[in-house]
Amino acid sequence: MPTHNVDVAVVGTGPGGYVAAIRAAQLGLSVAAVEDDRPGGVCLNWGCIPTKALLRNAEVLNLVEKAERFGIRIEKFHADYAEAVRRSRAVADRMAKGVEFLFRKNKITLVSGRATLAAPTRLTVTPAAGAAVTDTIEARHVILATGSEPKSLPGVAIDEERVISSNGAVRQERRPASLIVIGAGAVGVEFADVYRAYGAAVTLLEALPRVVPVEDEEVSKELAKSFQRRGIEIKTGIDVRGVTSGGAGVVVETDMGKIEAEQVLMAVGRQARVKGIGLEPLGVAMDRGFVKISPRMETSVKGLYAIGDMAGPPLLAHKAMAEGVVAAEAIAGRDPRPIEYANVPSCTYCRPQIASIGLTEGKARENAREVTVGKFPFTASGKAQALGETEGFVKVVADKATGEILGAHIVGHEATELIHEFALGCTLEATLEEIVHTIHAHPTMSEAALEAVLGALGRAIHL
Repeated sequence: MPTHNVDVAVVGTGPGGYVAAIRAAQLGLSVAAVEDDRPGGVCLNWGCIPTKALLRNAEVLNLVEKAERFGIRIEKFHADYAEAVRRSRAVADRMAKGVEFLFRKNKITLVSGRATLAAPTRLTVTPAAGAAVTDTIEARHVILATGSEPKSLPGVAIDEERVISSNGAVRQERRPASLIVIGAGAVGVEFADVYRAYGAAVTLLEALPRVVPVEDEEVSKELAKSFQRRGIEIKTGIDVRGVTSGGAGVVVETDMGKIEAEQVLMAVGRQARVKGIGLEPLGVAMDRGFVKISPRMETSVKGLYAIGDMAGPPLLAHKAMAEGVVAAEAIAGRDPRPIEYANVPSCTYCRPQIASIGLTEGKARENAREVTVGKFPFTASGKAQALGETEGFVKVVADKATGEILGAHIVGHEATELIHEFALGCTLEATLEEIVHTIHAHPTMSEAALEAVLGALGRAIHL
């Protein structure tokens, strides 16, 4: 039985795990990382990266379809969905190999198999099928980064044939003729976008009163209007009571009647992967299905750390990466800066994109803050007009008395890139006036951020 003796053992090599491993190695610690799939975890292999590749394909397809607006006439073209999926797999494969290279570069030992905690700092690694030798890892510290997995509704089994998850959707090379998406959060609206772009009839169901319900209400309305213009049917405030086989393939029973489609995509959220790794015998404290952690990412058991999705919301790759750095630096004896969870940006990559940070206007008012709000539509942006990307707006919410930025909400072209001006502003506790005195290049999409801020001050120039 091979035994590895290291300073740090990392379980899971998704964004949180591989970043923790690399940062620990940079700080001079010996590191072993355990992975039961491919390096990169769900995000890189089955989530963030392949879905963004598919969304890019959908975006290119949309550009081709409206090429005539730019004076380009395309007589005939064919959009191959299977080829789009294969491209997304190639992108994911390349990125996984990149993580393997980074492990070699940083002298991190990669152990293949499924890890179980035999003690707070001892792991038993069961190899993949076909291998015969079990590894043991003795470490001074263990960082758990096992991530999350798709949830389903009670009584509805995900078979990855008629009822698929996001993991199954990125593997599936055949585009269904019709699809019901249950859940209109980030995952649901992204796949609704992709499948509709390739011609599927898409129905989007959401139990709450609006799509992307965690976003600002005006953002939700803008996305709903855009989706409906593209022929996506939206039903909100709907109660799904069951999913059965029948009709075109699947029948979804709701309080508003039955809906049929070839497939159902279950997008009702994710749950932490915490079972079967040995947490219960060690008495690791939990909270609503997630591992409880300190600001230094340590669990209730000394020497055992947890990061990423398994450590609680927001379930975002960039949040996991930040936690990985904190855990590694804490283990190395540094004094890492605690994560400001209120300042973690949220991004949704459908068309139009959505990005936000901080408080929505509604939440700010619920918190009894006297606020000022500025909003600038992309229809008034010269760069957006030049690009032919005029959907959406930038909205900023600030404290009326001090000008402190409380939140920012963007829906439109490249919103996920534009949000970082406000992310930096929130980190630095910037005020509206400080944004105003930052000269923005012209013509750019980023000017919309400046104009929204000017609007909050009652000084909008181009509106």
